[in-house]
Order: sequence, then structure tokens, then C-alpha cells
Amino acid sequence: MKIQTIIIGVLLFTLTLGVQSCKSSDLPQSNEEIQAELAKEKKKKARAQKKIQKEEYKRFWSMQTKEAKKSIRKNKRRQKKAARKRKRR
Repeated sequence: MKIQTIIIGVLLFTLTLGVQSCKSSDLPQSNEEIQAELAKEKKKKARAQKKIQKEEYKRFWSMQTKEAKKSIRKNKRRQKKAARKRKRR
């Protein structure tokens, strides 16, 4: 009786290991699916990066004083004007 119990235990153990190793994996089957998944991940990262950049931009402008904001706007306009003049030459 003890030998039969040991054999049944070993058989059940090997069966469970065999079933787990034969389990179908969740990996994509074709190249198109892999490309679609990579594109999806890239899009998600880009979206997160854009959100971070937008928050940093808002934080930067909220920290500036009114005079600094005015000065930055003037400098930006002056640089645009200078770039147009360089482009015309």
C-alpha cells in the first residue's frame, strides 16, 4: 500500500509538471502581432513622455514672475524676427 501511494504521488507530480510545461504561452504568434504590440508600447511611452513635458512646461511658467514672463515673450519675438531676417538674406 505504501509503494502504491508513493507511485501515485510521483505520477501526479510529474503530470502536473507536464501540464504546466505544455501550457500555451501568451506570446504573439505572428510577426504582425509583434509589430502591433511594439507600436502600442511605443505609443504609450510617447504619450507618457508628452504628459510629463506638458506638466514641466506648466510648472516652469507658474514659477516665473510677471516681469520674467514679459521678458521671455519679448526675447522670443525678437528671436523670431531675427530668424525671418536671416532667412530672407
